[in-house]
Amino acid sequence: MPVSTASASSLHQIETVDIALGERGYPIRIGHGLLGEAASFDGVPKSAMAMVVSNTTVAPLYAPALITALRKRHARVELIELPDGEDHKDWATLNLIFDALLAHGADRKTVLYALGGGVVGDMTGFAAASYMRGVPFVQVPTTLLAQVDSSVGGKTGINHPRGKNMIGAFHQPRAVVADLDTLATLPERELRAGLAEIIKYGPIADAEFFGWMEEHLDALLAREAAALRYAVRRSCEIKAEVVAHDEREAGLRAILNYGHTFGHAIEAGLGFGTWLHGEAVACGMVMAADLSVRLGHLPAESAQRIARLIERAGLPVVGPRLGAEQYLALMRFDKKAEDGEIRFVVVDSIGHALLRGAPDAVVREVIARHGG
Repeated sequence: MPVSTASASSLHQIETVDIALGERGYPIRIGHGLLGEAASFDGVPKSAMAMVVSNTTVAPLYAPALITALRKRHARVELIELPDGEDHKDWATLNLIFDALLAHGADRKTVLYALGGGVVGDMTGFAAASYMRGVPFVQVPTTLLAQVDSSVGGKTGINHPRGKNMIGAFHQPRAVVADLDTLATLPERELRAGLAEIIKYGPIADAEFFGWMEEHLDALLAREAAALRYAVRRSCEIKAEVVAHDEREAGLRAILNYGHTFGHAIEAGLGFGTWLHGEAVACGMVMAADLSVRLGHLPAESAQRIARLIERAGLPVVGPRLGAEQYLALMRFDKKAEDGEIRFVVVDSIGHALLRGAPDAVVREVIARHGG
């Protein structure tokens, strides 16, 4: 289990979860008021220049404080604001980052800081992996979904019209700084979407955590600080352990995609940005739980528990009517597919997941029930 520690500064309590990847390991720092403190970025390489990559929604809220803190570490700090939204997670927007790096004369020591949600984090990481064949970057996630999932683990990339995150690279950040204060400005819909990725960790890895979520969901929805802090930390601990054992998704790490095979099909089928990623994953988890039951892995009552918690979180449990054949066609582009066979993350008990194939006929039954 990754080590989670707490250290006190004069102002804030910081909890740290370490990603154990040897020389490429890094800390995830979780706490309040971290974004504006230079000490939050201890261990990140110092350089003459840094580039903060954000979007037009987040930058006005948090970029000034981050830039002020970073000026204690970098002589020059530049800001680029990208358009906001999943529908901008593409080549054209990625090229805006490269344009800015070249225009400002960024070199191989320039550090990129991803200030925003999963879209900003994924694109900044991909730019960092690609620019001059690799420069350092730091994740500064400002959404709940990014803090518990997309900022951790080194997956970076952009979408293709035929599949989500199909173009990208593995490139680990030098640190993740999750300032819980940023969740105060998060729209309600975004908060609920983030809860989907937290809920995911229970069925795949921790039955006790799933029970804790059932008990504390109302506190999470009310943004109670203690509940959010624990949920973010425990989610990061689970993901850190999985990533440490399987950095490049050769096996175990695939379980983190529970609900994502159906969910990515929903996103691509509707058009990226129509449903939030967490909303699509939530519905995908319900569908994957039903598939688990139909394949004989999971008791029906356990699937019902999963669906009830997702519904209580205000997340969709019925998918869009794309048609079974479109679902299947889109899922064949999923990164877990092998030789055209769709591979699903299924659950055999709450707290344990497997990667399995499934007959198309059974998948059609799931789609017919939940969104075909």
